[in-house]
This record gives sequence, structure tokens and C-alpha cells, in this order.
Amino acid sequence: MRPVLVLQHVHDDGPAYLARWLDARGIAWELRNAAAGDAYPASIDGYAALAILGGPMSANDPLPSLRDAERLIVQAVGRGRPVLGHCLGGQLMARSLGARVAPAAAPEIGWQRIDVHDHDEARAWFGGAGEVTVFQWHHDAFELPSQAVVLAASTACPHQAFAIGPHLALQFHVELDAEKLHRWAGEVDPALVERHPTVQDTAAMRAGGDDRLPAQQALADRLYARWWAAAR
Repeated sequence: MRPVLVLQHVHDDGPAYLARWLDARGIAWELRNAAAGDAYPASIDGYAALAILGGPMSANDPLPSLRDAERLIVQAVGRGRPVLGHCLGGQLMARSLGARVAPAAAPEIGWQRIDVHDHDEARAWFGGAGEVTVFQWHHDAFELPSQAVVLAASTACPHQAFAIGPHLALQFHVELDAEKLHRWAGEVDPALVERHPTVQDTAAMRAGGDDRLPAQQALADRLYARWWAAAR
């Protein structure tokens, strides 16, 4: 079986729980980290699926690695290789497929509620409709490409997730693990906390990890399994 290609943009936003999920199932994967100087492959042909991680930059920034990621997304969608985007990765999916990425109504940072829509596609991915708490860290948001089905929303971000067949774009960080949560929580800007009710402080982020992180990882298990099923 061909491996999964995982694209990383910055050193502090690695695959985390995604890597653990793949390893636990014996799924081969290959990491390319642009921040470490890794070139992204020219073609998706050697890979069974594609996963794109997050980063602090905008999907619109003129960085060659972002355009290379978009080229691979377009190839993967065109060839039926399932694509999974986390935060910036989801924004790159939207942008490469013709949708706009722009500043969100408000930044969402920390544990935030989203509403999963009540339709067949959303229930198939998320297991049901209604409120789910997930970990967010984004300032931008994506609009919907043609043929995309929106799966979830929040007050500040009406498009929290979309699917096009087996391809899934997420605005949130379902790949979060305990190490990444602890590290990221220490990096939140106190000025953003003061200005925006959608930004949590360090203590709230870390405290939320006790019960919310296991629940989010259970959600990740479901989302990753449905994404990977198309590759098999």
C-alpha cells in the first residue's frame, strides 16, 4: 500500500495525534516539513492519501510551499486520493479548489463549540448533529468551493468543515495531542484574550484538556477512519 503524504508548514505544528492514529493502524506515512527545507513532491502519484497540517501564515501568503501544497491538493482531488486539511490545510484546500480565504469575523483560539449540521453527510462524518467542542487556533476562514457540503458552523465562522466526497477540510485542530495543547496554550497573546471572547487564556485551554481532549480524539478517530476508508 502506498503511504500517506503529510505536509507540515512550521516546526511547532506537527502531525501529533494524526501520527499516533496512523502508526496504531500500521499505515505507512511520509512527512515533508517545509520549515526544515523539505521539498514537497512534484506528484501525488506515489501516495494513497494526502493530509495537510496547520501554520500561522495565511493561505494567501506568497510562499512557494503553499502553492506546492495547493498543486498536490488539486492532483489528489482529481485522482481520487482522499485529502484531509487541518486549519491552514483546510484553507489551502478551499483556496486551491476556487474558494476565497479571508479574515474571520473574530479569531477563534482555544476550546470552542461548533454546531454540526443535521443532514446525512454531516452525520456520516461526525456521527450525529448538534454541539461539539473542538480546539481552534485561527484568524482566517474559508468559503466553500463548488460542490462542497458544509458540515458544521460556529458564530464567528459559518464554515467550520466541508466535504467533497472523501475529501475533508477542517477549520479546527483535530490532530491536537496533550503535548501540543500544553505548548500552544503558553503562547496565547493576552491582548487577544482581552479583546475577544472567542480567545481563551492559557489556564482555560489547559484545564479544558482534561475532558475535552479525549472527546476530540474520539472524534478524530471517526473523521480519520472515514477519510482513510476511501484510500483503501
